[in-house]
Amino acid sequence: MTPGAAHWRRSFSELVEMRVLVTGASGFVGRHAVNALLAAGVEVHAVARETLPIDCPWYCVDLLDQAQARDIVRSIRPDSILHLAWCVDHGKFWTDPANVEWVASTLTMARTAIDVGVRHFTGVGTCYEYDWPADEDCEESRTPLSGHSLYDISKSGCRSVLDGLFAIQGLGFAWARLFFLYGVSEDPRRLVASVARSLVRGEPARCSQGLAVRDFMAVQDAGAALAAVTLAQTQGSINVASGVGVKVSEIANTLGRLSGRPELIKLGALPDRADEPMRIVADITRLRDEVGFRPRLTPEEGLQVAYDYWVEHEKRSLAS
Repeated sequence: MTPGAAHWRRSFSELVEMRVLVTGASGFVGRHAVNALLAAGVEVHAVARETLPIDCPWYCVDLLDQAQARDIVRSIRPDSILHLAWCVDHGKFWTDPANVEWVASTLTMARTAIDVGVRHFTGVGTCYEYDWPADEDCEESRTPLSGHSLYDISKSGCRSVLDGLFAIQGLGFAWARLFFLYGVSEDPRRLVASVARSLVRGEPARCSQGLAVRDFMAVQDAGAALAAVTLAQTQGSINVASGVGVKVSEIANTLGRLSGRPELIKLGALPDRADEPMRIVADITRLRDEVGFRPRLTPEEGLQVAYDYWVEHEKRSLAS
């Protein structure tokens, strides 16, 4: 059972008939959010550019087509929307002009949602919206925001408009800021996947010194947390993270130990980024106390799941 599912059934029994539209449902986080919502007993309608073998209705829709974005909301008429779809191509999304198109699409969906009577809308943002404090956690109502790239500027601007729009209508709106996720089906160029994949292949895992501190969360827990935020009809910005800061070097060394090949971890083999902030960690008071969500996986358990995924992935690749 997805973590927290039984708790949601008890706490949200009045929402058993709730219909939730999830966009980006086949993505890295989306598939786990869909599974968590289904485990909670609600009616899920999944929107993506491809389908997965998950037991709910799927719709292949290009949400950047304004007409398609309007039509899918009108046809499903959900009670709540969890909107994950955005441009996510590794490395490219920071400066991708499609960020602007996703702002437009999201606002179209929001306007249509209001028209058809949607009660709550959860958008998904990023920790890169914050002006990261050097020695404090990022806290939703207190930490200033700052633009770093087209990606986070677009996300933050979209949140601001949505917040005002839904407030005028008296409807529920949450903005879930994701921090540093890892796990099953992760892009192989990302940190955990890259290190794990090298270890599975018996190759040196080349890393920077890994001095930066980050808030890592297993993607399974992130999906479950987004489902919990949606079902709780949370209001305002909320951090979705573990609330624990860990050095990047510790993540790499843990993977090396779990693989039984610690000698393959090569810290300092890659240069450190000169502009890299040394600390990005979330305050998760709202997620913990208001939503009632706590991560199920410990950091070591989550990294073991991620490593095991790449073991199986490489076995399949060799067999094909």
